[in-house]
Amino acid sequence: MQKVILLLFIFISSLIAQEELTVTGDLLKGGKIGKESVQEWVDNVVMTQGEVKITCNRAIRFLARNEVELIGNVVAVQDTITILTEHIRYFGDTKYAYSDKAIILNDGHTILSAKSGFYYFNEKRARFKDEVDLFDGLNKLSSNLLIYYNDINKSIATGDVRISDSLSSIKSDSLINFKEDQLTYAYGNVKITNPENNIVITGEYLEDLGKTNYTKITGNPLLTQIDTSSTGELDTLLISSMILESEKDSLHKLIASDSVKIIRGQFSSVNDKTIYIKEEERIFIARKNDETKQPVLWYDNSQLLGDTINIFIKNNNLNYIDIVQNAFLLSYNSSNKNRFDQIMGDSLKIFFKENNLNRTEVDGSVLSIYYNYDKNEPGGLIKSSSGKAKIYFEDNFVTDVKLYKSPKTEYHPEKLVTGKELEFTLPAFQIHKNKPPKEELLNKPKK
Repeated sequence: MQKVILLLFIFISSLIAQEELTVTGDLLKGGKIGKESVQEWVDNVVMTQGEVKITCNRAIRFLARNEVELIGNVVAVQDTITILTEHIRYFGDTKYAYSDKAIILNDGHTILSAKSGFYYFNEKRARFKDEVDLFDGLNKLSSNLLIYYNDINKSIATGDVRISDSLSSIKSDSLINFKEDQLTYAYGNVKITNPENNIVITGEYLEDLGKTNYTKITGNPLLTQIDTSSTGELDTLLISSMILESEKDSLHKLIASDSVKIIRGQFSSVNDKTIYIKEEERIFIARKNDETKQPVLWYDNSQLLGDTINIFIKNNNLNYIDIVQNAFLLSYNSSNKNRFDQIMGDSLKIFFKENNLNRTEVDGSVLSIYYNYDKNEPGGLIKSSSGKAKIYFEDNFVTDVKLYKSPKTEYHPEKLVTGKELEFTLPAFQIHKNKPPKEELLNKPKK
């Protein structure tokens, strides 16, 4: 097998060697540079080797090395490829060229420019460096260094990489792009910006499968979206996770999974999986399976749990939250943090008014504990059960409770409650203390 490869290499090398390099022009001068014999051609210079043709104002041919230095208005052509620059050093034995001046390559569908660059005519491969720009009609890619394969429309970019289209842009340390297959892979300090939706996503690795409208970001991805609420205030949504995916069908879905943390104003959550649907202004949260922990939500002085949670937003304000299966709501009064109003049931809906808790509707096996207050003075508590309930709030106080379907209540006077508040809890009672601080998401350590 090694002999076959060696013979093939010798055969290919001989074919290259057989391609004669010729230079013509209006004026020929002979001479030496150092100890080397050279030919200098001036005006209307044409250099050819096989399918490669280069024209320029002046050329110096180094005879012993089969190399040519081409100067002034240099135009190199091979098939559909055209290269423009002011200076090229062409190496005839290996058929590649190097320019230390500004260089432009055009292959009919892509324009590539840089301060300097190599072009390998046998491989149809460019290696451009410093202030590199590539434009293919849809995307613009810039970097410090770029390797471009003309035949397969493949680009490998490194150093301060940015690729953008009319809708969004991607920044990274390095990037690989396949234009025909619409594949993009980005590595290191990835940042995706979508001005239309005010969304910025950061992470360490990205793969974008354009034909299937699928994007995946890993390496501590963080989504940041800044919106303006109905009151004119800026409202920031933060979602962090181990994996962040984007899917586009009839809707545009952002899916965060594994160790998900969410913060938006007074609202925050820790969960297994979150789906954000911008068009519907909806955040869907769910647990992976019965063995994993329930999603936990915090809002102001309230804590919520449930197997499946839908959060609906209207005009960038919380509208209502729908909790399905094993729903539990816990609220405390800021003046007495040992007293917890508690509600549990099969499902629970929480409605907001001007971003404040307004009312709660509970359905199925309802159990509740809520504390009485008379002009902010404690007045015992009421335990109740029913098939359905509606609880009304004002300033995080329970102001009214309506029970339906076989309601039962029992009153516990204040003297039996004081100092014994934690003896009055429902079966699902648990205080979760892992509420994510905003600083934790904004300063996530790299792994």
